[in-house]
Amino acid sequence: MVSDSELKVCVLGLGYIGLPTAAVIARTGARVVGVDVHPHVVDTVNSGKVHIEEIDLDGLVSGVVARGNLRAALNIEPAEVFVIAVPTPFAGDHAPDIGYVLKAAASVAIVLKAGDVVILESTSPVGTTEKVAELLAALRPDLKIPGHCVGGADVAIAYCPERVLPGRILVELIDNDRVIGGVTPRCARKALQFYRRFVRGACVTTTAKVAEMTKLSENAFRDVNIAFANELSLVADKMGVDVWEVIRLANRHPRVNILSPGPGVGGHCIAVDPWFLVSAAPDKTPLIRTAREVNDGKIQHVIDAASHLIAADPTARVGCLGLAFKANIDDFRESPALKVASALAHRYAERIAIVEPYAQALPDAFAGTGAKLIDIDSALEACSILIVLVDHDVFRSIPVDERADKQVYDTRGIWQDQPRISFSEPLRLAS
Repeated sequence: MVSDSELKVCVLGLGYIGLPTAAVIARTGARVVGVDVHPHVVDTVNSGKVHIEEIDLDGLVSGVVARGNLRAALNIEPAEVFVIAVPTPFAGDHAPDIGYVLKAAASVAIVLKAGDVVILESTSPVGTTEKVAELLAALRPDLKIPGHCVGGADVAIAYCPERVLPGRILVELIDNDRVIGGVTPRCARKALQFYRRFVRGACVTTTAKVAEMTKLSENAFRDVNIAFANELSLVADKMGVDVWEVIRLANRHPRVNILSPGPGVGGHCIAVDPWFLVSAAPDKTPLIRTAREVNDGKIQHVIDAASHLIAADPTARVGCLGLAFKANIDDFRESPALKVASALAHRYAERIAIVEPYAQALPDAFAGTGAKLIDIDSALEACSILIVLVDHDVFRSIPVDERADKQVYDTRGIWQDQPRISFSEPLRLAS
């Protein structure tokens, strides 16, 4: 493979994974072009700015754009390495939709040449990387595509999923171990050479299918364990027991590590990816399916419990604290907090105030509700009921004397010095 300064990399998709990945690669001296379908994203990146919230990303992007190592474009360009980082949502029946991946692969086919490496990073159902190879073979019969030719292939195709935590993406892109699955062993080795340019963690090669299932297994594992914590919180609440103290004490056992419950599970990975396994083998995944149903059902439980509290005081203003799917980020994808707050806003209209320090305006889900976006100080002054949906640091920092006169429903356990409000409504499993 060519030297860092001569290497050209094309990253397809400049979202929460694609843009940080493109910037990290550009920092090595490679020439990186990021392709996105949204003109606003392209213009923002080319101005040296970012359209997403991530620690230190703005400074990194500004620097690599200024040095000419990173630029954005609306259309695909020739390169030596193509990294596909586009969304993989699921349809209404929870079946995975790889349409964006295949569309990205089709665009790569236009400029693909011998010696190139194509890497899929999007979380995908098992077998997706092989479908990418099949599509490229159909669109480019002039090239020898791995898995579809005799002898050595002209290009390499591999799968390498991201394993990063929002808020730590730039650190974990470099330090975390990577699993690199090739359509063939030679494909895996070619992709390995690329990742060694910027990854300090261990890079382990395997097959594409194993790498795909590894990623799905990681997120399903998290989902199942969060479901246990969420179900435990419902049992503890029904029995009038403080679940946070139960978990703290149980975790003193040397082989117990219960996670923290919340209002549900959100984000583009954990709330979505387990369905890929369920869809692939519905008769073999009762535990994974039930975990998804428990975590989705917790959202409705929180809506019901909050409504019970709000209805008890018909004149009270209500502050819903947080919309993001986790603390200290601006990512609202599949967020249970957003679903709870929007449901309450549609039910109680202008009585609901939303506090989200990482939002400049309320999302479309609040259109026509009368709910207002306010800051935390205004909420503490105006709202007698506070519903904690996200554990942002700014919420954690509020001392007890500033909320002593409030009724608080804390779904995140950040104010354990607050008198506990108990609810015993049954959990409704998602249909």
